[in-house]
Amino acid sequence: MKENRVLLVIRYILLIIASLVVLFPILYSLLISLETSNHVSTYPPQLWPHPFHFASYAEALQAAPLGRFLLNSFIMSAIIVCGQIVTSLLAAYAFVYLRFRGRDVMFLVFLATMMIPTEVTMIPNYMTIRALGWLDTFAGLTVPFLANAFGIFLLRQYLLQLPYELFEAAKMDGASQWRFLISVVVPLSRPILATLAVYVFLQSWNMYLWPLLTTNSTSMRTVQVGLGMLQNQDALSWNLTMAGVVIISLPTLILLFFAQKHLVKGLTAGAVKG
Repeated sequence: MKENRVLLVIRYILLIIASLVVLFPILYSLLISLETSNHVSTYPPQLWPHPFHFASYAEALQAAPLGRFLLNSFIMSAIIVCGQIVTSLLAAYAFVYLRFRGRDVMFLVFLATMMIPTEVTMIPNYMTIRALGWLDTFAGLTVPFLANAFGIFLLRQYLLQLPYELFEAAKMDGASQWRFLISVVVPLSRPILATLAVYVFLQSWNMYLWPLLTTNSTSMRTVQVGLGMLQNQDALSWNLTMAGVVIISLPTLILLFFAQKHLVKGLTAGAVKG
């Protein structure tokens, strides 16, 4: 009994240390954002602000249009989330409930695309977007990411866990494929759809290279690119840069805090089903 308590204490100590290591960049950014410019440049560095300088956030908002960047990122992420949910759900449904020749081979081909690095497809996608005249538009920002093999794989594995008898019962009752999809599959798949939505939103929100390539005007920049602009404008004002980091991190941190259970549950769903 005593040995178990010792092991439990050691486990909690290790978890606390690991949590501090993970949270340190966030805490460091927050503390630096609350310091003055002079305090940041002192040596040796002092982590604890004295006094707290909240004006850094107002100055960061004045130095760059972070509000516009946040809106652009939110619109871009929302479009990509909606697109991937629709395309992934339809493709996963076809791979589970529709019978056609070459279905398994086609699914393996979809899986193989997950092995291709994003950087490999970036130049062809950029040339396509430029040829269509979609540079510096939301279409150019979002269309190449409206379908993703990971979302198809995630939803397929979840749909495989649903009893196939539901599909057979719906067919006997005369339900069409669309009616079964909308009335049965979608309601039962809400947890995994929420997981996919959170995962895709976080990925889209943190994109940097693609928005940098396809947008030219400040009014179309996203938060990640906008943060780089803030850093270039105030190379020595680390308190302003860190204030910008905290501002653009808040939406993702809030989303992750409320959706972490769904995210973990959804990513492990279907792990034992082939």
